[in-house]
Amino acid sequence: MIAAVTDGAGVLQGVHRTWLAPNGQEKAAVEIPRRAMGHLLGNAVRIAPADQTLVLGEGIETMLSVREAAPSLPVWAALSSSHLGAVILPAGLQRLYIAIDRDPAGQRAAERLTARASEVGVQVIVLEPQLGDFNDDLRAHGVEALRQHLAAQIGSEDQHRLKI
Repeated sequence: MIAAVTDGAGVLQGVHRTWLAPNGQEKAAVEIPRRAMGHLLGNAVRIAPADQTLVLGEGIETMLSVREAAPSLPVWAALSSSHLGAVILPAGLQRLYIAIDRDPAGQRAAERLTARASEVGVQVIVLEPQLGDFNDDLRAHGVEALRQHLAAQIGSEDQHRLKI
């Protein structure tokens, strides 16, 4: 899987590559199944463009899972917890949903990003998975269960984005 890492103007800044197993269900059995190159810090894999709302999380698979359950939500992947705390937020952003991973690094990144967003007046809501991340949730429970889990956490102004 190859993903473009772009800046706010849409200019290519880097590339993220993930080697997948032939069955497509897991990473390939290679020494380092994920590699990225280029200028990543501050940039993201923009799966869907942001408007006044954005869902930002760490991994591509995690954010594709959120997008699968909520196809109208704009989602970006920061590629790691350290990059999550440093993504440059788009102008005009009003609500930021942070799709955390359930680990200490994910919690710390969400705290850094929350502080940065709050300083510029952006409302922040942290989305928590049931398992390790939202990709784990999707794989274990299915798309409808993930949609319902997100619906319980998404603000009322964005509930319409969960409809298919």
